Amino acid sequence: MSSFKIFIVEDDRFYGELLKRHLQLNPENEVVLFQNGKDFLNQMYQKPDMISLDYRLPDFTGDIILKKLHADYPEIPVVMVSGQEDVKTAVYLIKEGAYDYYVKDEDTKDRLWHIANKIRENKKLKNEITELKEEVGKKYNFSNIIGNSSGIKSVFALMDRALKAKISVTITGETGTGKELVAKAIHYNSVRSAQPFVAVNVAAIPSELIESELFGYEKGAFTGANARKIGKFEQANGGTLFLDEIGEMNINMQSKLLRVLQENELTRLGGNETVKLDVRLIVSTHRNLAEEVKQGQFRDDLYYRLLGLPIELPPLRQRGTDIIILAKYFADEFCRENKLKPKNLSPDTQKKLISYSYPGNVRELKAVVELATVLSDGDEIEPDNINFNATDPIANFLSADCSLEEYNRRIISYFLQKNDRNVLETAKQLNIGKSTIYRMLKNSEI
Repeated sequence: MSSFKIFIVEDDRFYGELLKRHLQLNPENEVVLFQNGKDFLNQMYQKPDMISLDYRLPDFTGDIILKKLHADYPEIPVVMVSGQEDVKTAVYLIKEGAYDYYVKDEDTKDRLWHIANKIRENKKLKNEITELKEEVGKKYNFSNIIGNSSGIKSVFALMDRALKAKISVTITGETGTGKELVAKAIHYNSVRSAQPFVAVNVAAIPSELIESELFGYEKGAFTGANARKIGKFEQANGGTLFLDEIGEMNINMQSKLLRVLQENELTRLGGNETVKLDVRLIVSTHRNLAEEVKQGQFRDDLYYRLLGLPIELPPLRQRGTDIIILAKYFADEFCRENKLKPKNLSPDTQKKLISYSYPGNVRELKAVVELATVLSDGDEIEPDNINFNATDPIANFLSADCSLEEYNRRIISYFLQKNDRNVLETAKQLNIGKSTIYRMLKNSEI
């Protein structure tokens, strides 16, 4: 059990002992009592978690000590205690940095107890957030982008360059190659790692909603705008905004995005206030944006604004033995997460894995290996456990006894998954209206 150290500075020894004994009812609390400011300040190297400071001490006044503490140890909460109720003094001390202020009376020990509990819980929460951020940083470390092929080494080199310069990044590659993973790795290894990483899948948002989603809106901006909404750009302020499938953004919205990027500021829909921005932009697409520019589907000025540092992710079929390295990694991770004995890949299994083309890239390999791990009975994953068709719903569901409506839902769901939830691409492939897919998503039909 980790201790919670409290310093009580109180010249009335009897009163100080009363507070100390009361706080020590919680075994987590380690309480130290001081009767003057000099002894207390000499022990501040211990950096307590909380300080209860009497305003009137024999050698110092509380406001002098408070100023020194606020300058040297601003992160430590200081609770001021006074024998007299004085609103002006209370306001003054709070302005000088006091966490709280209370007057000595019969309720003092209970008030201090509740304040200590609140500060302790806040400390635990901050520690949990710090640990979570460290864990996220480890998860998206470069070492977790697995591979040893020349193609992936080139990606590593470009990612490293992206960390050393404030430049936008464009990540291209087929669906399932890990574009968002690369974007997160760049963010969480950069100087912005402690700030937000906000991801937006442009293709999954209806074109009429994308502006309000990115820039936010004020109350009353349109029917249904019942309160102010902060957009994704503001959410990412100080950090990184990742726009996935930027190639699906329509021309009208492209011009608005360009203006925001040029001015480094935005105005929410229906508002007049200008919001200054400090956002690193990373975009991705499976399309050839240069070709889209030639065809008039993408603005050339926005293209050059976004291009920055281009990183192209190679498809899995071009990464050679990386397939085996990744397969072993996925098998080990799956066994660890599910508390299973580690399983090896037999030589014949490795041959089978490396001979496949992986239209779904790394995402498909992960699904294949995890299923094979479940199907394997021994210590090795055998070729019979590898079922590529099992990752393709189309190969199996036609034998099911379903209505035509259910078949339609399954087909649309399959292509949405295959296209990384890109509604426009799915609608184009199936020759159906995008509104149909949006409606089915909204009604949880797919």
